[in-house]
Amino acid sequence: MSASSPFTAPEPANLPIVDSTARFFLNRVYCVGRNYAEHARELGNDPDREPPFFFAKPADAVFAVDEGVPARGVAPHTVPYPPETDNLHYEMELVVAIGVGGADIAPADALTHVFGYGAGVDLTRRDLQDAAKVLRRPWDLSKGFDFSGPCTPIVSASAVGHPSAARIWLDVDGERRQDGDLVDQIWPVQGVIAALSRFVTLRPGDLIFTGTPAGVGRIEPGNEITAGIDGIGDLAFSLVSAG
Repeated sequence: MSASSPFTAPEPANLPIVDSTARFFLNRVYCVGRNYAEHARELGNDPDREPPFFFAKPADAVFAVDEGVPARGVAPHTVPYPPETDNLHYEMELVVAIGVGGADIAPADALTHVFGYGAGVDLTRRDLQDAAKVLRRPWDLSKGFDFSGPCTPIVSASAVGHPSAARIWLDVDGERRQDGDLVDQIWPVQGVIAALSRFVTLRPGDLIFTGTPAGVGRIEPGNEITAGIDGIGDLAFSLVSAG
């Protein structure tokens, strides 16, 4: 017997796929913390002492910034400034789209599980995160709020391969704020997938935000953000006051 719902469920979160009419439907979204040495140091941490660690965002926090979310009142190329923060930060990241699931994946096999890649911004309510760290409380509301994962469409690995070295950058109002390279990741994609798959069984539709280079900082309503990863994609959005 099929189950019914007492309400109309929203459409599952999804991203467009470059050069395809198909969509990449999202299952779960994991993020890697402190995966570039200089970023770890700018936050006062020692990158040589930590294995990769992970936190999560809700799947519907991620959206294609060039499309917007009309059903939720977000126009294309805009991101609403979130409530309950006075210190919103950007973190530009390579996004890995999982196409083949698995657990305890060996690093040598990890890339066979990748469908493709995107470029996304992990928006962070830094004041909430800093307070949570002091109180030893979860980061959930500092990372997993509405529209906290603007992203490019997914480009398939069959089209671009598996980039291990590529420029990753972000500008605010035309001023370069982040300028790094994927080669500087402490844990490359293979290592990230292998580590995460020891804790959870990865499934098709999972996304992994793989960490940000140095240069993170504050943004405010009215700022214009442009960012990208060479060979993967670019994105641009305006930060707007909500309501």
